[in-house]
Amino acid sequence: MRLARAIARAGLASRREAERWIVDGRVEVEGEIVRHPGTVVEPDADIRVDGKPLPPPPRRVILLLYKPKGTITTRDDPQGRKTVFDLVDIPERVEPVGRLDYNTEGALLLTNDGDLAHALTHPSAKVPKRYLAKVWRTPDERTLERLRRGVKLEDGRTAPARVRVVQQTDNGNAWVELTVTEGRNLLIRRMMQAVNHPVSKLRRESFATISIRGMERGEIRELTAEEVARLEDIANGVPPRKAGHEFRYKKGYARPKPRPNKPLSRKKAASRKRNRK
Repeated sequence: MRLARAIARAGLASRREAERWIVDGRVEVEGEIVRHPGTVVEPDADIRVDGKPLPPPPRRVILLLYKPKGTITTRDDPQGRKTVFDLVDIPERVEPVGRLDYNTEGALLLTNDGDLAHALTHPSAKVPKRYLAKVWRTPDERTLERLRRGVKLEDGRTAPARVRVVQQTDNGNAWVELTVTEGRNLLIRRMMQAVNHPVSKLRRESFATISIRGMERGEIRELTAEEVARLEDIANGVPPRKAGHEFRYKKGYARPKPRPNKPLSRKKAASRKRNRK
């Protein structure tokens, strides 16, 4: 195990902060100061920070927060704005899995399992994130198809997305549901702006099929064992499921359906037999 990871697992700091401690010479391994964060240590190594031994690793915590609008997902804010950590009252140190911007509400995972968080936020994981966006004017089918195929943004074309109009409002605007597998900054807002349907309200309904359904703004809960298992599947490369049934995908990230074995025709069977000789 790498030294910075061992410190992070003990709950003293994030991995990045632990790396800074190591570079600053605050960490000893077996009585010697080590300044390389990538140093590999044994599980039972004597590791000390500022002369104090590491505490035993805390219990694993994975939380779902219904993040309210008007909160940020960092621990401290120079502007004094409210953070999501003002809503978390547990002894374990948790970090957000990804980000939601200040004006967006909805599903936000928090955990002290750094490896799981890293796996879920890595681009290769293609974790589905489902949003509801209230947009100006109702998009037509041609616009929806552009979003499904991917739109060009300043940092590159977006990946294929699932998009549908959920509800039209009385004043001609609409609620649009979008499911994306990327984690780019302000992605949904920029996608809708690119097709001339700016977002006025945005809520993330689910992250990796873990939903805020039935929760109130600001509410926080621990994940169930079944939900944790689903996250671990995704972290290990298994396509995600919704509870009780398959989660349907399109365009490049669908779970392939097994094809039934069909009996060979006499002609194909004879051809295979000749090829084996």
